[in-house]
Amino acid sequence: MIKKTRTARTAVVAGTVLALATGLTACGGESLESKGGDKSGASGGKGEIVIGSAGFTESKVLAEMYSKILSDAGYKTSVQTLANRELYEPALEKGQIDVVPEYASTLAEFLNAKKNGPNPKPVASSDADTTVAALKKLAEPRGLKVLPAGAATDQNAFAVTKEFAERYKLKTLSDLGRSRQKVRLAAGEECETRVFCKPGLEKTYGIDVTAIDPKGVGTTQAKQAVKDGTDQLVLTTTTDATLDNFGLVLLADDKKLQNADNVLPVVNAKSAGDKEIATALGKLTSVLTTDDLINVNREVDAERKKPVDVATAYLESKGLTKK
Repeated sequence: MIKKTRTARTAVVAGTVLALATGLTACGGESLESKGGDKSGASGGKGEIVIGSAGFTESKVLAEMYSKILSDAGYKTSVQTLANRELYEPALEKGQIDVVPEYASTLAEFLNAKKNGPNPKPVASSDADTTVAALKKLAEPRGLKVLPAGAATDQNAFAVTKEFAERYKLKTLSDLGRSRQKVRLAAGEECETRVFCKPGLEKTYGIDVTAIDPKGVGTTQAKQAVKDGTDQLVLTTTTDATLDNFGLVLLADDKKLQNADNVLPVVNAKSAGDKEIATALGKLTSVLTTDDLINVNREVDAERKKPVDVATAYLESKGLTKK
């Protein structure tokens, strides 16, 4: 999967797994090395739970939601933000963090590459149940427990300007392929070879991608290039909350090129694998939708609200937390 923060979420198939540095300090200034070990309530209550977050808005908000829900359930919680999956996944295995919000396909392929090396046979697909089953097989030997997935997803997506869509009567990527329009694609450099990007657009949809403009995934620069007409198509995500600001619309992935990246909690089985944690987090998973993710992203990215405040307000609106 290729997304922004896809050092966090896209380096999934790169197969490069960085070692967690000794004494690595996460946000908040506390060494993660001090976080391993017993979580069994030595500080009172039900014990300490550290929620990990990647360095992008959506992950930060989800981590704050997890923190508030588990705090209400009687745990002492804190949130540690690490830049990317190469850092937080090993910390999760070690029990230095206990819980992370994750994405089914992306994590499945990340663990697949860790086990089988670069460019292994893919285990994820557009079928959520099959993908989650494959993820569990890869996660369990590493001491990780995969909790049930919900309906909310955050997948790679492609957008054009509203004017371009109206001119060529485009609603889907298949429509774009049938239009025979040549397009420059604003994306990350890796798009040139990733099956879910340029090769997939060409093979699955017959889209004529003439060049990759390496402005990143869903970045302001990439979307501005499409708005200005320098490029015609941009790689972003289904929960991008700023498309309207650039006059852009998503084209539907009608042939399911993208894998099922449903949101789900993943926990360290030893430190956070009990039923009470799963039940508490499951209440959120069962109500969270893709539209909800778009809205909370918008509140942080466009309205400049703090992730913790957005998370708290969302949980209160759904009756999932104590006021």
